[in-house]
Amino acid sequence: MNMADVARRTGVSIATVSRALRGEKGVSEATRLRIQRIADELAYVISPEASKLSGGATGRVAVVVPWIDAWFYSRILAGIEHELRAADLDVMLYCLEESSQRESFFERLPLRRKVDAVIAVAFPLTGPERARLEEMDVTVVVIGAHAGDFPSVRIDDELAARQAVGHLIRIGHTRIGMIRTVDPEGRSWEGDIARVAGFHGALADAGLDDDCIATVPWGIEGGERGMELLLSRADVPTAVFCHSDEVAVGALRTLRRAGIPVPAGMSVIGIDDHPTAELADLTTVRQPVAEQGVEAGRVVVDLLSGREPEERAVVLPTHLVVRGSTARPAEH
Repeated sequence: MNMADVARRTGVSIATVSRALRGEKGVSEATRLRIQRIADELAYVISPEASKLSGGATGRVAVVVPWIDAWFYSRILAGIEHELRAADLDVMLYCLEESSQRESFFERLPLRRKVDAVIAVAFPLTGPERARLEEMDVTVVVIGAHAGDFPSVRIDDELAARQAVGHLIRIGHTRIGMIRTVDPEGRSWEGDIARVAGFHGALADAGLDDDCIATVPWGIEGGERGMELLLSRADVPTAVFCHSDEVAVGALRTLRRAGIPVPAGMSVIGIDDHPTAELADLTTVRQPVAEQGVEAGRVVVDLLSGREPEERAVVLPTHLVVRGSTARPAEH
């Protein structure tokens, strides 16, 4: 079924059908309604490529993520899709798990001439990768990091870490450890660096030692290993700050197996407010995850509509959520 079929059934020209279905001027309301009724009967939908070709637009937005099976990224995607769908924009998803995939992707740039915008979700963009995106001459929005002059949506990761460590200090802990995460491929993640800075900054401000650190790969298994390392120290901490709730859940598992009660024997805090945090009664610092996707979608819609967004660098607030995994240390 094509536009010519609709034109024959309605007795008007193809140009009139095109103007009517695109909502352009020059078609009476009665004719427009008749054309739309016939198009509906024939199940005809105007081609995005055909209708937008003259303006050079595709009606599509690429979303590039390192993973799609992790809670954080699925929530971000839900927020993006909700906002773009409301603006009648389609999403093209690209998942780049390994550095080799990323290198190939940015070298070939399969997005060229296929999308109007790109949203890069929470992965570190190298200088050459940023340059390649700039060469595309499309709208680019970054979630979870800074990336040159591109508009961005993120939280203040250093502040989130300070909120977590500050809570432990306020309730009386003076020996505070950290389980930090690193990328298996050696990539430098801005959020991880900022959370390390927040940990050191909060302890320095309080005049406390900040050398009780375990470095592990991200994930529950990493959290298990990290807590094992901290428990092996001569100066075992009374509280531990974890870079994410998944890491904290792994740390709690090790403490349970070691027979150390939480929070009486050890306090644990994370960041994110992952769905498992409430189930584990985990104190955490909540970040608005889906909202970051929504905000990024809004920025894209504004820019594609020719409007300047209210902010080009959106920083969403985080806040402490106190549950049962933190308490004053036993000696208090």
